[in-house]
Amino acid sequence: MNIVVLCGGLSAERDVSISSGTKVALALRGRGHNVALIDVFFGYLWSYVNPMEIFLRNDPIIEQAISETEPDLEKIRASRSQPNDSLIGDNVIEICRAADIVFLALHGDMGENGQLQAVFDIMGVRYTGAGYFGSALAMNKSVSKALFENTGIKTPESITVFRGTAPYRNIGFPCVVKPCSGGSSVGTSIVMTKDEYQNALALAFKYEESVLVEQYIKGRELTVGILGGEPMPVVEIIPKQGFYDYKNKYQDDMTEEICPAEIGAEMTETVQALAVRVHNALLLESYSRIDVLVDEDEEIYVLEANTLPGMTPLSLVPRMGAAMGLEFGRLCEKIIEVSLEKYK
Repeated sequence: MNIVVLCGGLSAERDVSISSGTKVALALRGRGHNVALIDVFFGYLWSYVNPMEIFLRNDPIIEQAISETEPDLEKIRASRSQPNDSLIGDNVIEICRAADIVFLALHGDMGENGQLQAVFDIMGVRYTGAGYFGSALAMNKSVSKALFENTGIKTPESITVFRGTAPYRNIGFPCVVKPCSGGSSVGTSIVMTKDEYQNALALAFKYEESVLVEQYIKGRELTVGILGGEPMPVVEIIPKQGFYDYKNKYQDDMTEEICPAEIGAEMTETVQALAVRVHNALLLESYSRIDVLVDEDEEIYVLEANTLPGMTPLSLVPRMGAAMGLEFGRLCEKIIEVSLEKYK
């Protein structure tokens, strides 16, 4: 197949996306596919006559490590030579239209909030993952949590705070403060006091105009992938210190991930069934990853859904795939196969 792997972009998760994209592109090439890896923000700036040429060029792919902190987006924006404000770089749409499918290795912002999916739908581009509407529902945590509550899916109590306005009620301490539409725990804080709360709001407002303040639930952190409508093995996430923040997610030896999670057969089935229910409630397609917490009374709380789960060397869906006997390249192919189903 002729495949574009789209990564990068202009979000706080840019480095994570590039890591995912390079790993996916190399794996798909290893499976015999013609793959072009493109940064959606910078575009493709080399000359060509027909976009089909690009899939045969075998441009070099260099794996990139993820730093301990998110990238400087203003510096990245200023480094682009294209004199316009488009979030989609030159030639991206034309090349994507020439591909058999686009593997979306994007994380955050335009890549996951439905904007790019809507553009691709209009332009007739086939892509992996959820459509524009499901992506939008899942990306905004305030919206997705309201949907959970309306459909009887237990989720931690929360309020949404908008910049310049006071919250209409107090959620109490401890609590979790995070951007409504962020990912990779960027801008997220666990808050114990009023002073910490104000600092946490200031941090979260650096990224967005609306912030979710959520009841803190102490418990076991679990996550479940959904692939083609079926649940993958459950993973338990145990940070060695602190919580599962950006650093603990992407730096070696910071977090223990147990797959399959040692939670017993009955709890495993319950969590997996709940994950499928969340996936369907949010109108997601192809694949996703659902994050939950289980407290000391074995009550299960849904936190959020990830519509384009990470595919980095430390990511969780590849770990689930390995537990199912799916080598990484075959997992990437399987994601493509289930994504193509919606176009039949």
